[in-house]
Amino acid sequence: MVNTKNNSDINSSIDLIELDKFKAMAEEWWDPEGKFKPLHKFNPVRLEYIRNNCCDYFNLDKTSLTPLTGLSVLDIGCGGGLLCEPLARLGANVTGIDVLSRNIEIAKIHADSSFLSLDYRQITIEELSKENLEFDIVLNMEVVEHVINVQSFLISCGTAVKKEGLMFFSTLNRTAKAFALAIIGGEYILGWLPRGTHDWKKFVRPSEFDSALMVAGISVTELTGVTYNPLSDAWSLNQTNLDVNYMGFGKKLT
Repeated sequence: MVNTKNNSDINSSIDLIELDKFKAMAEEWWDPEGKFKPLHKFNPVRLEYIRNNCCDYFNLDKTSLTPLTGLSVLDIGCGGGLLCEPLARLGANVTGIDVLSRNIEIAKIHADSSFLSLDYRQITIEELSKENLEFDIVLNMEVVEHVINVQSFLISCGTAVKKEGLMFFSTLNRTAKAFALAIIGGEYILGWLPRGTHDWKKFVRPSEFDSALMVAGISVTELTGVTYNPLSDAWSLNQTNLDVNYMGFGKKLT
């Protein structure tokens, strides 16, 4: 069942406990050896996945250095901008939102130092949805496992997608294997992330995600697993293994 327990305002997806976790790590967004090291290693896989599927769907030139030129992108829970910056380099007009002011400050500073023009805003997706803004592509990457009121959160996310636009998402499956690898292995044994970063009860099964997105007006087009190979120290797509990490995308129906 999708977690709907609320310890904040009934109309907000913000979980105050999760907020405190990320406040403590905010300064390390751009340190490839810091607390976000796993995300730095994961980033090339999800970036390639987004790029290739956008090119296929919007009939864009994959050989171009800036194939996403002309497309508007919203990155929900953008953190320090790890996805926003490379997408801007691919030509997209990128808006990044986050509820933490320090994340937005760090993202702006890093973008300025990289001579990139991005629109960063400290705002929730619920607040943004009231502005009636729509984007060709909405990114919902590694976010839902940290929010409350998942269904209402995804409905707000869906309002930001243009008709026939795309939403990309990635999260963790609520399985025993995910508990063993992502939490026991990743946090307690390997120390990839601080202990307590994830709450297994808030992981979302693919079938739950699919159903919640349908209510939000998004029809899932594809799901794929993402697996880690300790020998090569690299992540890769695995179409048949959704047991731990998975991602996908869907199309806005109306």
